[in-house]
Amino acid sequence: MASKDSFETSWADQWDPQPLYVHPAATPDSGKPASKLSGKFEEKLDKAKAAASTGVDKVKTGAAVGIHWIKGKYKKATHR
Repeated sequence: MASKDSFETSWADQWDPQPLYVHPAATPDSGKPASKLSGKFEEKLDKAKAAASTGVDKVKTGAAVGIHWIKGKYKKATHR
């Protein structure tokens, strides 16, 4: 398997060298000033990212607790 630092093309690059959609942010700037909406959008996006991060942490913690509970039940059942 090739390392990430290699200059070889990936499987996706070999079979689909042209992306179907190019994000407008990837295109060169047309010189238009940034709108007021972008600042509000960035604030809301930051809040959404924080909420998603908190949610992922809660799921991760809950899954770990559940796994430990299952392991404890299995251990009690096999030691009888």
